[in-house]
Amino acid sequence: MRPTMPREFDVVIEKDEEGFFVATVPALPGCHTQARSLDDLMNRIKEAITLCLEVEGTPPKALDFVGVQRIRVA
Repeated sequence: MRPTMPREFDVVIEKDEEGFFVATVPALPGCHTQARSLDDLMNRIKEAITLCLEVEGTPPKALDFVGVQRIRVA
């Protein structure tokens, strides 16, 4: 088995109304997890990314992450 090159993914982290942290990986549709603490969340999202890559294979070339904006609409 060949060693794999380390890869980086942007992760969006939010907090839901029950106090859980929720992590989503925009480059891997459907790749998300939740946890009560940020430490647990980071461990879980690493595992989720690994599993998503095993199932989906190599994701398409990602766009460069620029930022997140909060927009309010009436």
